[in-house]
Order: sequence, then structure tokens, then C-alpha cells
Amino acid sequence: MDTKDEFVRKLHSKLDQCNNEIDALVAKVDQTEEQVQAEFRKQIEALHSKREEAHKKLHEVEQASESAWGDMKMGIEMAVDNIDEAINLAKSRFK
Repeated sequence: MDTKDEFVRKLHSKLDQCNNEIDALVAKVDQTEEQVQAEFRKQIEALHSKREEAHKKLHEVEQASESAWGDMKMGIEMAVDNIDEAINLAKSRFK
């Protein structure tokens, strides 16, 4: 089992990866037709919202005591999984 610090480092890394994937999607959307852009902009906004939620939960984990962070682990993992699913959905729609 990971320590709190290892868990936080992994989550920071995962969220950085998600940020990069979102940025790549934004760059692709910028190169599409205007009508398509509007649809994907909504998806990008949803991704940004999910990312902010995950960052907020990560900050809560960082501030939690050693004994309490384990209880929060599932919530942050679910938030990151939601971002991954949304990114994959956006990628599949963009193809």
C-alpha cells in the first residue's frame, strides 16, 4: 500500500497527464470547423470542471492527517477515473 506522500505524487503525475491530454484535445478542436468546435468546447469545459474537482480533492488529501487520508483515497481515485473516462470519450468522439 502506498504511503500518503507516494499516493499524492502519483496523483499529481496522473493529473499532469490529464492536463496534457486536455490541452492536446483543445489544440485539435481549435483546428476544426466552427460548428464542431462549439460541441467540443462544451466537452472541454466539462473536462476542466472534472479536473478542478480532482485538484480540490487532491488538496484535501494533502492537508489530511496520516490517519484520515486513507478514507479519502477512494474519492480522489474516483474523481481521477471520471476524468480519464471523459477524456477517452472526448477522444473517441473527436476521431
